[in-house]
Amino acid sequence: MKIIGVIPARYDSTRFPGKPLVKILGKSLIRRVYERAALAKLQKLIVATDDERIVDEVLSFGGEVVLTKKFDTGTDRVAEVIKKEVYDIVVNIQGDEPLIKPEVIDVVIYELVENAWAGVSTAATRIYIDEEIDDPNVVKVVLAKNGRALYFSRSRIPYNRESMGMYYKHIGIYVYKRDFLERFVSFEKSSLEIAESLEQLRVLENGCGIHVSIVNYDSIGVDIPEDVKKVEELLKAGKQ
Repeated sequence: MKIIGVIPARYDSTRFPGKPLVKILGKSLIRRVYERAALAKLQKLIVATDDERIVDEVLSFGGEVVLTKKFDTGTDRVAEVIKKEVYDIVVNIQGDEPLIKPEVIDVVIYELVENAWAGVSTAATRIYIDEEIDDPNVVKVVLAKNGRALYFSRSRIPYNRESMGMYYKHIGIYVYKRDFLERFVSFEKSSLEIAESLEQLRVLENGCGIHVSIVNYDSIGVDIPEDVKKVEELLKAGKQ
């Protein structure tokens, strides 16, 4: 079983242009993501970007990088990269999570291999902050007892009439079986995907299975410039 990790990275972020190159305690964001992901059980790790500046940065620290054409989504960029690679499992690693735990990557890979019905696997963690339940920027997921995703939403799901219940936040790591990824990028955008602006709903609307691993990890992404300081404080405190 050969496993490749791909980190999509684009320079022209709407909320934070040049984000992959921003320095976090002396290292670029893309370097920190790469170094963390490289600790997972991957046979190969590649950054996929459409910008020469990111290419130069990755090469400067000895990473592997591929220059792609421009795409609307990171998934399309990942699919383009693997056309020239011979791997069974493809891991799409978010390029803005410098504290990603390699153990999380490993468990999501394991669960995909163990569940034949799933074409893709991802992760979620329990929500303990009440404000996040109704925050549309926090994607919630409900799942079956076997870990199969039933639905993802920016809204509160499930609706508990008599109690708060348990809610789970989706963590944006995706592990694909190669043949499924090739099928997925050929699907048309679905109505639920467009309504919620959630790409993973295209999988569910096409009747395909997503396995969700519940993990003890809350993703900390760099979405806006103010997030850099938050990550630096966590690094200084040794909370990786």
